[in-house]
Amino acid sequence: MATFFNQATLSYNGNVADSNIITGRIVETLSVTKNALTPTYTGTDDITYVVSVINSGDTAFSNLTITDDLGRYTLADGTTEVVPLTYVNGTVNYFINGVQQPAPAVSDTEPLTISGINVPAGGNAIIIYNAKPNEFAPLGEDASITNTVTISGSSALTPATASETVTNSTEPSLTISKALEPDVVTENGTITYTFDIRNYGGTATDITDDVIFRDVFSPILDITSVTFNGTPWVIGTDYTYNTTTGEFTSVNGSITVPAATFSQDPATGVWTTEPGVSTLVITGTIA
Repeated sequence: MATFFNQATLSYNGNVADSNIITGRIVETLSVTKNALTPTYTGTDDITYVVSVINSGDTAFSNLTITDDLGRYTLADGTTEVVPLTYVNGTVNYFINGVQQPAPAVSDTEPLTISGINVPAGGNAIIIYNAKPNEFAPLGEDASITNTVTISGSSALTPATASETVTNSTEPSLTISKALEPDVVTENGTITYTFDIRNYGGTATDITDDVIFRDVFSPILDITSVTFNGTPWVIGTDYTYNTTTGEFTSVNGSITVPAATFSQDPATGVWTTEPGVSTLVITGTIA
């Protein structure tokens, strides 16, 4: 909304009289807002965006175009630009006054372009679509993506814009893999299970994360050694083990995994993740 001021003057016989100053406001006929359904992003989940276009005027707008820059930003060199979001094909949904319409035309090359949008007088249009963070999406603490939509396409319309910012989730993101050595063993032989636990999130785990490791060994083991990151574990303090069922369970707080580290190639803009790693090793003989 813009504000304007105006004042008149009256000249007579070498004199000047000023009028009062009037104040007016120009209300935009067409306004646009953009919101993400979730405030954070990860490297795997789609982001759903909702673009709302409201026509407060008495004249309908037709065949408008919405463009989304998909978060384009410039690298530290000041010249190279990268695009951290990728439109997910086939995800556009389009509504007029709450009624779903046939899918509009979509050009999924950057910038994302959605055309053929109509907004009735005194009505609204809502466009919903998904984008996925790609290898150029910033990672780590304080990382974020801001992308901007612009609606244009009518000579009677001043292009309107709206932006939305989502931040990179720093929550722990754990994976676990299991290895056996040897994979062929004689009866009453000794085997070793190695569990590789990786954290792809920007925050290390602690006791508040309730990380619990469980496994039921079959065949049941007569455990002779348990180490976590090379440090021996003590039964009853760090873990429990049921020799009848073969169930092994860590005590809450025993499993901790350091945070991942993130880096960006200054030449290409590609981000890489070095996960934090912890290793649990359990050795025993087959009972």
